[in-house]
Amino acid sequence: MSDLVEATRREAMIAAIAELLRGARTIAVGASSPLPAAAALLAREREGARILMLGNRRLDGFTDGGRELFDCAAQGRIDAFFMSGGQIDGQANLNLLGIGDYPVLRRRFPGSFGSAFLYFVVPRVILFREEHSPRTTPERVDVVSAPGTSAPGVYRPGGPVALVTGRAVFAFDRERPGFTLRSTHPGETADGVRAATGFAYETADPLVETPGLPDAERTLLRSAVAAGLAATYPRFAAALRAA
Repeated sequence: MSDLVEATRREAMIAAIAELLRGARTIAVGASSPLPAAAALLAREREGARILMLGNRRLDGFTDGGRELFDCAAQGRIDAFFMSGGQIDGQANLNLLGIGDYPVLRRRFPGSFGSAFLYFVVPRVILFREEHSPRTTPERVDVVSAPGTSAPGVYRPGGPVALVTGRAVFAFDRERPGFTLRSTHPGETADGVRAATGFAYETADPLVETPGLPDAERTLLRSAVAAGLAATYPRFAAALRAA
């Protein structure tokens, strides 16, 4: 993939996630999440959102790391959070454990940490995955490490609202439940997204191209946002500046 294509895809994902964050007052960002971190900092520039970013000494407002994040989320003090997975299926189930027939796995993923808990209590969970292929978006994940929906009667104020990939943006309907393709990124087509997706989904009418960033926000992304990410994600910040 050329640097230009990668930069275009990255910016489309950041723009889409930032749009999904509108109105969020407190946004938490977990580990290994440079794209959502960039979108969160852009949201701070837009609307003054409070950002809590694990691993960032300037923005990590927690004194007890991840455990304090869980406490804040349980108290309803986190408006938005981000999750990914080795697999994400059509019911928004996440697989962070591995590939194969559990407990015998052919390939191991990093693990679930607190994803199952946070998925239940944070009201606006935005899913993200740069790679968008049939293997990352199966009809059903090999292992459900964090369920996208719950049975009737289960108290669950939190859950997924959208999935942003390197190709497109999907909205999630918790009542149906399932995804709806809302937009494709520049250079992508509806047929191309369909061919790359392993799970079934509906398509919005009209289907639009993912909106880009205004020039002023693109400048912010390459300056203030990149500077805010530099300590935690130096290579990613450098790539933003060079885009």
